[in-house]
Amino acid sequence: METGLKGKKVIVTGGGSGIGRAAVLAFAAEGASVLVADINGAKALAAAEEARAAGVTAEAVVGDLGSPEVVDEVIRTALDVLGGVDVLVNNAGIMDDMSATADVTDETWERLIRINLTAPFLLTRAVLPHMRARGEGSIVFTASEASLRGGASGTAYTASKHGVMGLVKSTAVMYRDHGIRVNAIAPGGTATDISIGTPTSVDGPTALGRYAQNIGRVADAKEQAAAIVFLASDAASNVNGAILPVDNGWAAV
Repeated sequence: METGLKGKKVIVTGGGSGIGRAAVLAFAAEGASVLVADINGAKALAAAEEARAAGVTAEAVVGDLGSPEVVDEVIRTALDVLGGVDVLVNNAGIMDDMSATADVTDETWERLIRINLTAPFLLTRAVLPHMRARGEGSIVFTASEASLRGGASGTAYTASKHGVMGLVKSTAVMYRDHGIRVNAIAPGGTATDISIGTPTSVDGPTALGRYAQNIGRVADAKEQAAAIVFLASDAASNVNGAILPVDNGWAAV
C-alpha cells in the first residue's frame, strides 16, 4: 500500500501513550515527521525520542490541550520545527466514570467535554487555515464505539464522542472542496493505559453491563494506529467524513 506519508508533517495528540504513541511510531516508520502533544511530559518526550530513532524529525509539546495557549504552542512548534502541518491526529481523550445521566457531576461533564470535544475542535480550527492555504490536508480523530451507540460508556463520555462524530462530518463537508479530508476511527475495546473513574452509582455500570459481552476481542493499540495511518494516507484519498469502526465487529452486533 502506497501511503504517500514520507516527508509529511504530522501532529499526534495524546501521543505519549496508548493509541497515540502507536500512531506516532507508525507515522515515523512511514518517514513522516511527528509532533507529539501530551499532558504527560515524560511520556511525550519518550515517544518523540523513539520517533527520532526511526530517522525522522520529532518534537514534543507538553500541556493541556483544552487550553488555547497550549494549542497555539502546538501549532507554532509544528510550523517552526516540522515546517508545516499535513496531518492532524486528534487522539487525546479521557474516560468518564460510567455514570448515568442523573449521576453525572458538573465537574465531570465539563472536563469530558473540554478534553474530548473542545480540545480537538480548537486544534482543528487552528490547522485548517494552513491546510487550506496549501490546498490539501488530512485530519483523523479518535472517536469511539461510544460515538455509535448509547451502551458503550457513561453519559458524559458518550455525549462527548457523539459530538466528535458531528465535528468530523461537518468539517469534512465544509472543507472537501479545499482538498482537506476529515475522518475518524471508532475503537472498540483496546489495551491502553486510559483509566476509568469510580462510578458514583450503580445505575450506569448496571445498564452497561448488559452489553459488555458484545465487546469481542480486545485490540492492540497498533491495530488502531494502522487504521489512523490508513485514513491519513493517500490510500484513503477518496475517504472523507467516514467513521471507521475498529472494533472486531462490535458495531455490527
